[in-house]
Amino acid sequence: MTVEVHGTIDAVWRLERPKIIAVLARMVRDVGLAEDLAQDALVAALEHWPAEGVPDKPAAWLMATAKHRALDRLRQASLHARKQEELGADADARGDHVVPDIVEAIEAAEGDDIGDDLLRLVFTSCHPVLSPDARVALTLKLLCGLSTDEIARAFLAPEPTIAQRIVRAKRSLAAAKVPFEVPRADALPERLASVLEVIYLVFNEGYAATSGGDWMRPALCDEAVRLGRVLASLMPGHGEVLGLLALMEIQASRTAARTDANGHPVLLLEQDRRRWDRLLIRRGLALLERAEALAAGQGGLGPYALQAAIAACHARAATADATDWPRIVALYDALAQSLPSPVVALNRAVAVGMAFGPAAALEIVDALVAEPTLARYHLLPSVRGDLLAKLGRRDEARAEFMRAASMTANEREQKVLMQRAMA
Repeated sequence: MTVEVHGTIDAVWRLERPKIIAVLARMVRDVGLAEDLAQDALVAALEHWPAEGVPDKPAAWLMATAKHRALDRLRQASLHARKQEELGADADARGDHVVPDIVEAIEAAEGDDIGDDLLRLVFTSCHPVLSPDARVALTLKLLCGLSTDEIARAFLAPEPTIAQRIVRAKRSLAAAKVPFEVPRADALPERLASVLEVIYLVFNEGYAATSGGDWMRPALCDEAVRLGRVLASLMPGHGEVLGLLALMEIQASRTAARTDANGHPVLLLEQDRRRWDRLLIRRGLALLERAEALAAGQGGLGPYALQAAIAACHARAATADATDWPRIVALYDALAQSLPSPVVALNRAVAVGMAFGPAAALEIVDALVAEPTLARYHLLPSVRGDLLAKLGRRDEARAEFMRAASMTANEREQKVLMQRAMA
């Protein structure tokens, strides 16, 4: 196989894989089987293209081959089911799996609503019947095309653990007979919330790795943004979808400035803003503008759009000193109303400290110390240590920074916190 053909297959497969799986899942109504059949199409390309040449329309070739494989499988299953009926096999002997109607499958194969199919695949991969960890793993596998090994390395988990998680997720979807469809209007808000949560979980793990030796995992950020762009193209009239993508675009713009030449973390207020990606910022601000326009008719900005608006305040400031902190506090007030949580309250306290002084912020943080959900949240003592240091209470600040360092599993962050403790 020539390097050129191999490269073409890899590139086309990466781009078309989610679409192929989505179409096949609509045909066979089984995500696991759809993935297997898509893989069959890839194998066929690896067999034929080196000898016969790359087709004029390689994506269409893969899709057509995959559909043929699916129809062959369905015809075999249908024939087997009829033979079972002729032999008088009862329902228990046949099992619970419903063989899709072959006529419906042919109609699905002839359909041309790939956008709808991708949307169905997104909602299926992020179905609430799955645990959050399973949703993340399955989404990265089916929609982002990451290998099991890549997912395992990204989350510092053993590869067999991730493989089992993905297998169990597919089985759970089949066992629960989850329909391959976009939820009805009355169920859409809850289901969409699950989808957005999964995408943002992936992004956050890339933006601030929870453990290991890397401060960031940019590949995960890239995959989350890519998935967000797909979702935004499929749901352009939903403000929270646009808000999440705006938030990720703006945050991703800081990637190059978040580490120094040695890979050491650089905190937001110390970053060289000339290294921020202005294209991503423009994209994010444009998306936020669209979300704000939609919000007028949708009851105001949702949590993701509000967070995007906060990120936009930083993006618009040429220097850290120029940041509109009172505006950020006001946005956090709105976010606390929309999405009340101790973490939001802690983030608001940071903004209050910047806008109105560390004493006002420390009062808020001290009230959060007894919050059970923050008991192992390392940013609570980290923020408290920062405020205490600004107030000149060095011994107390040192103890807080050391406590925060003991609570994080990220090696880079541990070093930053220990350095602050020793300063």
